[in-house]
Amino acid sequence: MDRPEPQTEDEFEREFRRAGLPLLTEDYSASEDIFNRAVPLLGLVVVAELLGPLSSDFTTAENVVAVILGLIFLVTAMGVINRIRGRRFFSLPRKVGRPELAAFVIVPALLPGLISDHWGIAGLTALFNLGLLFLILGVVGFGVISIVRWAMTRLLDELSRSLGLLVKAVPLLMIFSLILFLTPELWEVFSQLPDASLFLLIGLFMLLGSGFLIARIPREVEDLEKSAGAGGPPLQPRQRFNVGLVLFVSQSLQVLLVAVAVAFFFVIFGMLTINAETIAGWTSDPAVVLLEFPLAGRQAQLTAELLRVAAAMASFTGLYFAISMLTDDLYRREFLNQITDEMKQTFVRRTAYLKLLGKAGEKSA
Repeated sequence: MDRPEPQTEDEFEREFRRAGLPLLTEDYSASEDIFNRAVPLLGLVVVAELLGPLSSDFTTAENVVAVILGLIFLVTAMGVINRIRGRRFFSLPRKVGRPELAAFVIVPALLPGLISDHWGIAGLTALFNLGLLFLILGVVGFGVISIVRWAMTRLLDELSRSLGLLVKAVPLLMIFSLILFLTPELWEVFSQLPDASLFLLIGLFMLLGSGFLIARIPREVEDLEKSAGAGGPPLQPRQRFNVGLVLFVSQSLQVLLVAVAVAFFFVIFGMLTINAETIAGWTSDPAVVLLEFPLAGRQAQLTAELLRVAAAMASFTGLYFAISMLTDDLYRREFLNQITDEMKQTFVRRTAYLKLLGKAGEKSA
């Protein structure tokens, strides 16, 4: 059932966030729209990091004093920032800006260094806090949670369409993969590969696949804006990035679903055709049997080697599928049509939203 058309500014902005496009909101501010919402989380982290100066070299009393000194240092630093920002010394900041964010990264990191001389912990604390701010910026600022929720609601549809397009795009690859799957050399290589190297290889395939997907995103966003822009004003750079992120997540989900389906297929196929003795003959080492049960008149065995080979084959197939998404115009039309149809409504609402704010004229001028 279709939702009623938004009428107020808040309703329009809520609709944009629901569609994974929060940056379509005008006057979007990192301070007010992102980090202000994260103040409870940031405060909890700061409180936990007051324990940073604790040391096994201190007595219980000295550790208590260290925490108290850390608290005094933290309150003093925040008070100084309040005075610089024109607020009372002991007031709570109503707006989280650059000084507050810088203090969040630096001040808790100084506590273990200055009080306990643990500068290694100080460096890790600063890196953790900086990483947390970037994570909040991505998750809240660019609507990653909304985008993932939007994509997950279409999971089954994406799966059926992805597998259908996979059948059209890579039949020769699947035949080649089946032949390769039954070669002893493949099993010997991946059974002896260290776990770290296997994860690195899969990560490399994922990185390459992501690169192929990203390569076409700017052009897709431009085409999408032209075809689905509803005659509205052009998007700002940050808004184009937000639209591109929706497209990237949607396409990445398709690649992931295909890779998982291929991995599942090879696991089932391997359990039906290859047992631990065969693997031991191919690899010269005993196979690690994780699970064994009767299936189709034989003992099906799930081995660690089978999981490793299936994961490698799936990651390679995912890379190939990502390349197909880049080069196959028929696929792109089939996939982007649905995205365009859904985004058209969002662009139409953006035009109505800007008219409501009285900004449509200035933007298109």
